Amino acid sequence: MTVTAQWVHVSWTKHSRGGPAAAVRNAVPAGFALPALPGGVAHVGRLREQDGFAPVASSESLRDVPVDLREADGRLRVLPRVGELFGIPPRERRPPAVKLAPGEWLRWRLNYRFSSAAGRQDWSYWPDTFNIGYGELPADAFLGEPTYFVDERGPVR
Repeated sequence: MTVTAQWVHVSWTKHSRGGPAAAVRNAVPAGFALPALPGGVAHVGRLREQDGFAPVASSESLRDVPVDLREADGRLRVLPRVGELFGIPPRERRPPAVKLAPGEWLRWRLNYRFSSAAGRQDWSYWPDTFNIGYGELPADAFLGEPTYFVDERGPVR
């Protein structure tokens, strides 16, 4: 069966922590209308502070999106991957994977905070949203309410 996937990746620094820049950052949508893409390809929207949080759309192979997807027993098991270097905020206990039936979709939100290895650069922040559907979905599907919602965002001070 077809997997419909969208990854919304936002990146910003402490310069967008407050004031007008934070208002623009906080207005970033959690989903976009889907372009026509071939099977096995995810729609990716990148929104960066240095670009004024204007969305830049691209596409990537589903294999390159950091989400584990497995089909079994007529359902799609979805679990975003979080590597060891993505330790802030701490994730001692992660939510379980979500199993989607055909026609259902999931919105999973995560966030991260990074510093440079030498401490010479500002902190950077990466909120990610994964919109994953099992089967063909209409172009406006990710603009609405998901069947399942997992919010794994934590404090990043």
